[in-house]
Amino acid sequence: MTEGAPAITTPIRRGVLLRLLGYTNARIGLAIILLIVLLAIFAPWLTEFDPIRQNLRGRFLPPSATNWFGTDEFGRDIFTRVAYGARISLQIGASVVLISITGGALLGLLAGYFRGWVDTILQQLMEIWIAFPSLLLALAIFSAFEQNLTTLIIIVGIGGIPSDFRIVRAVTLSLRETEFVEASQAMGARTPRLLLRHVLPGVLSPLIVSATLSFPGAILATAALSFIGFGAQPPTPEWGAIIAGGRAYLRAEWWIATLPGLTLALTVLGLNLFGDGLRDLLDPRMRSRK
Repeated sequence: MTEGAPAITTPIRRGVLLRLLGYTNARIGLAIILLIVLLAIFAPWLTEFDPIRQNLRGRFLPPSATNWFGTDEFGRDIFTRVAYGARISLQIGASVVLISITGGALLGLLAGYFRGWVDTILQQLMEIWIAFPSLLLALAIFSAFEQNLTTLIIIVGIGGIPSDFRIVRAVTLSLRETEFVEASQAMGARTPRLLLRHVLPGVLSPLIVSATLSFPGAILATAALSFIGFGAQPPTPEWGAIIAGGRAYLRAEWWIATLPGLTLALTVLGLNLFGDGLRDLLDPRMRSRK
């Protein structure tokens, strides 16, 4: 490879995690993320309660040594539901980001490399998609399909494609003019091989940053849709659905909605802090300011 390619790809190759821990935001964010991940993984061992089974004799119990987050209107342990809900929220966030990045990377590579009418058509499609309010569009699509987590993940994931498309297209347009890509073309490299071997590695850094910063947005979006009755349906222990179930009891039994809401806020904060640190590390412009 000639000059240009290493400058984009080397941040991923050199002890990224150790260097990342040098950023305060990243350390705090990573600690929060690990806490939530451990909560999700060890949920069955951290609590003895069932997240769905009702216990009407234990309704509206406040937080205590037995029920750390109290119980809800059906006597279910809220900490248990939050712990199991962490599994659902993290899986949703990862699935949404995977759909967004896969679709955005594929379309962005095609638009940036082939340019011309392919680029024009894809850009117009992305502009049309962005023009619609995302929440209203999601609600409209939900009304036509079965309301479940799978539909929720697909809709929110597709909604994130335009932003990743723009990132990949911009980087691909830049890489297409570099000497190592032109040399590969002159040597007869086929387009799929050229894109995978020489162009795709160059877009990994911005895509990783985009994924990290999109993750909290995906969790918030799915929680918001579940909160208003779309996506996760009762008694699924999803954070948005749990908060929605407790909003009617905020004045007296505040813990039903407040503690799951704080857990959601803490998770989003941790992901954002980690994403900020990763962006500072992988973005040369940010590093130059340090």
